[in-house]
Amino acid sequence: MRILIINGPNLNLLGTREPEIYGTVSMADYLEKLETEFSDDEISYYQSNIEGEIINRLQEDNFDALIINPGAYTHYSYAIADCLKNIPQPKVEVHISNIYKREEFRQKSVTAANTDAVLSGFGMNGYKLALLSLKR
Repeated sequence: MRILIINGPNLNLLGTREPEIYGTVSMADYLEKLETEFSDDEISYYQSNIEGEIINRLQEDNFDALIINPGAYTHYSYAIADCLKNIPQPKVEVHISNIYKREEFRQKSVTAANTDAVLSGFGMNGYKLALLSLKR
């Protein structure tokens, strides 16, 4: 299975950014573990701080399943939400922190309605849980 993982703005700083919220593991280190554990699958990773670049990558449509953490775009990007709506492949939205225990503006996701599931608050393991659910 070809699985695309997309991370939005500021998630390039995982491992160093607000470790009390996001932990100390970098995405590169975590991806290495995922690729080892799911060696039968092809895992592609893309991160951008730019909304249009995320949409362009989603529209390339060269994946069987999608895991997306839109970052702050979760709360206001109707452009990404519309793009997700037009993707027929299975897709899971992931949030490292529990967005419902954070600031009020972070508690709304405009993108979630256009995904098949949302995982929030499982730390980096949310990506693994999403991957497992997509493989069922």
